[in-house]
Amino acid sequence: MTEAMIRNKPGMASVKEMPIVQDGPPPGGFAPVRFARRIPTSGPSATAIFLTAFGAFAYGMYQVGQGNKVRRALKEEKIAARSAILPMLQAEEDERFVKEWKKYLEEEARIMKDVPGWKVGESVYNSGKWMPPATGELRPEVW
Repeated sequence: MTEAMIRNKPGMASVKEMPIVQDGPPPGGFAPVRFARRIPTSGPSATAIFLTAFGAFAYGMYQVGQGNKVRRALKEEKIAARSAILPMLQAEEDERFVKEWKKYLEEEARIMKDVPGWKVGESVYNSGKWMPPATGELRPEVW
């Protein structure tokens, strides 16, 4: 279909002679354009989420505190038990040390019997202070 048929003017000479036809809005206007950001309000509010998180945190801290009390009580019981048996353990270690020390002195006397002026059990150091060996082992075969 040609422009001349649309405007009912056959054989027009120029575009300037054409009647002005302008597009416009439909009667009653266009529907409004939705441009606002509308977030649905479903779900819990920020206050509810905050209070729930705070409640969970507070309960967790309470449980940590209860666990600390139990752990502290077990630690105190362990320390009390160790301090109760410490004298017996020390006595056993002293008895073992005396037996080892006697064996050591006998071995020293056997080895050094041909050395003139050697005194068994006398320290070769001049500190004047007696100290047990750091390892607690008195075996000549290790030395």
